[in-house]
Amino acid sequence: MLWLCLAAYGIHILEEFVFDWRNWARNVLHLPTEWGDFYVANGVVVVLGVVATQLASVWPEVALGFPALMLINAAFFHLAPFVWTRGRFSPGLITATLLFFPLGISTFCAARPNQWSAVFAFLIGAAVMATPIVFLKLRTKPYFDQTD
Repeated sequence: MLWLCLAAYGIHILEEFVFDWRNWARNVLHLPTEWGDFYVANGVVVVLGVVATQLASVWPEVALGFPALMLINAAFFHLAPFVWTRGRFSPGLITATLLFFPLGISTFCAARPNQWSAVFAFLIGAAVMATPIVFLKLRTKPYFDQTD
C-alpha cells in the first residue's frame, strides 16, 4: 500500500507542477515560495515515502506517517482552501481527492493501527507537512538572512 501511496504522491507532484502550484501558494496561502523550494520539498517527500516503505514491517507507526501526511495535505492544503476560497482550484486537488483520500484511508484500514499508533502517525505527518512551511517563514527573518 505504501508503494501505491508513493506513486500517488508522484502523480500529485506532477499535477501541482502543471497547474502552477507556486503562484497558487503565493496568492492563496501567502507562502514566500519559489520553484526551487517546490522541487526540494517534494524530493524530500519522495525520499520519505521510500523510507516509509522500508520501515513498514519493523516500525509501522512511523511508516504510517506517510499516508497521514497525504491525508493532512489533502484535507488542509487542498480541500480546505478550495472551500475557503469558494471553489478556486487548488493545484493538487484532483489527485488529493481521487488518490490521497482513498489510498490514505485504505492504508490505515489495512494496517489497523491502535489509537496511539494512529495518533503518532498523524503527528509525524503533521510535523513533515509543517517543516517546509516553517522554514519558508523563518527564512524571511533577519536572523536567517545569509546575504550579508
